[in-house]
Amino acid sequence: MKNSQGGFTLVEIAIVLVIIGLLLGGVLKGQELITQAKIRNVANDLNGMSAAVYGYQDRYKKFPGDDNDAALRWSTTPPTVPGDGNGAVGVAGVSAVIDCAGAGANGENCQFWKHLRLSGFVGGDSNSPLAPQNAAGGILQAQNGALGLAALTICSTNLPGKIANAIDAQFDDGKPSTGLVRGTNNAAALATAPTEAAYVDDGSTVYVVCKTL
Repeated sequence: MKNSQGGFTLVEIAIVLVIIGLLLGGVLKGQELITQAKIRNVANDLNGMSAAVYGYQDRYKKFPGDDNDAALRWSTTPPTVPGDGNGAVGVAGVSAVIDCAGAGANGENCQFWKHLRLSGFVGGDSNSPLAPQNAAGGILQAQNGALGLAALTICSTNLPGKIANAIDAQFDDGKPSTGLVRGTNNAAALATAPTEAAYVDDGSTVYVVCKTL
């Protein structure tokens, strides 16, 4: 009697390898689609902020956050904190991400979001000064100049290198240290001009990208 030996034929192995290849291709394609969706969302955030600020200015002739009539315009609990009306949102030289859930809540940089929500230009809880989240798990931040940019600037934090590079290239020159869109991998150095020559996409480095309005 002959002994039968079990095993895979070359055809069966080839089929398995093809299936594995298709699965890996599907996973990689899915990851790329997710990344592209995040890029679109971050870009839409920046475009939306420009529209919201210009709309607020057109209606009230003031910047949100800096609006010194805000407390008279809206009666809320907790009270809406007015700005000083000096034409700038917060003080210049803010170097790090502001804690709008804590000590920074009543400052112009955080009241910026509350004023926009109360006016209907940004969605969310109208009593909240919290900065909105972006698609990469970071937040948006409004400030008076950042990364060498002057005037009102919107920053988006925690962006992987691929997303940061795509955003910069879409709006500007794709270089973190030049133009009207700039980026840094040091979230505690927003008050200084960046020195990075290029965005690094290594799976771990994240950036703050700022765009002047």
